[in-house]
Amino acid sequence: METLATLLSNTAGRLVVDETRLTGTYDIKLEMLQREPPAADGTQDPGPSIFKMLQEQLGLRLESAKRSVETLVLDHVERPSEN
Repeated sequence: METLATLLSNTAGRLVVDETRLTGTYDIKLEMLQREPPAADGTQDPGPSIFKMLQEQLGLRLESAKRSVETLVLDHVERPSEN
């Protein structure tokens, strides 16, 4: 489940934390629906969200929450000196 959380983090552009308490290896298949081509006026149906697909197909729910996250901040970088 940690691997799924990492993949979802990359897709969503936000940190996804696994709180399922499930361990082990799972064979997960998530069917993504293909979008229809844009209409003549340029509008396009976005289709179902990743949140809805996870809930309907896998029974998993993503919940938004605020958390403390360990962060590394680099405020200065220099090339090493030649010795």
